Amino acid sequence: MSSTYVPMISSGVAGPLGVIHLPRLWLKSSLEARGKIASGYPGCGSGYDQMVLDGLGINRDAFLNFIKTEKPTYPQTEAWVKKQPGVKLGKDSVEKLNASIRGYIHKDDVRKNVLSASGLTDDSCAFRDAVNLNNLDDWKEFHEAVLK
Repeated sequence: MSSTYVPMISSGVAGPLGVIHLPRLWLKSSLEARGKIASGYPGCGSGYDQMVLDGLGINRDAFLNFIKTEKPTYPQTEAWVKKQPGVKLGKDSVEKLNASIRGYIHKDDVRKNVLSASGLTDDSCAFRDAVNLNNLDDWKEFHEAVLK
């Protein structure tokens, strides 16, 4: 088995706070902090990762430092998030953030590349949203790294 890992928590998964992608951000940043994230995956990128941090009003450096130094479980991460000054966890804020993640659509070339890498085309796959296309990409990467 590989000493690095494809992050297999989907961006569409929420933890107890109801924030989708936060569990994946926790996993990716935790793996990166320990040098265990698969090649090609950022621990905290500029897409969904930054959308979650910005949407919650969380300081990126503070979050990454917490992950690196404390090595928290996921529930401990949510507890830390809840304690951050000015954190936006109200129902409307969380729903707006989740809707922005669910509604994100990759550019045509990105979608076609993800589909093609898995032997699919627009005609053979119903996925158009980035969350599901990213899942498809993760499944392919996991298969290549671990199951092939």
